[in-house]
Amino acid sequence: MSNIRAGTISGVNGTDPVTLTKQSAAKAWMTMVGDGTSIDDSFNTSSVTDSAAGDYTQSYTNSFGDDDYSWCGQSVSAFSGTMIICVHVYSGKTPSQTRLFTVSSGGGSNTDTNEVCCIIHGDLA
Repeated sequence: MSNIRAGTISGVNGTDPVTLTKQSAAKAWMTMVGDGTSIDDSFNTSSVTDSAAGDYTQSYTNSFGDDDYSWCGQSVSAFSGTMIICVHVYSGKTPSQTRLFTVSSGGGSNTDTNEVCCIIHGDLA
């Protein structure tokens, strides 16, 4: 049995990060406060724009090669007793950003939540 152990893996020049190619690792993800005020933690997410209650646009630091990436989101809310559904709008999905909504299953209207999380898989440009 062989083991590979490393403290740091870098690019050929010794300083740049290693480029993931043909890997299934997430190419972007984030967790944010569900009222759009701040990103708690993220990878390849440059910003979130809060357009209205439950209406956000996630922008990527490095764009995807096209808009055929896979986006999945979830939302947690203690603000209401109904389930919150987190969806993206295909017409709001571009290589550089995704528009998403958190919607109350009880009333069908957009609503702010405690937390919104998403993960994106696809090919970066």
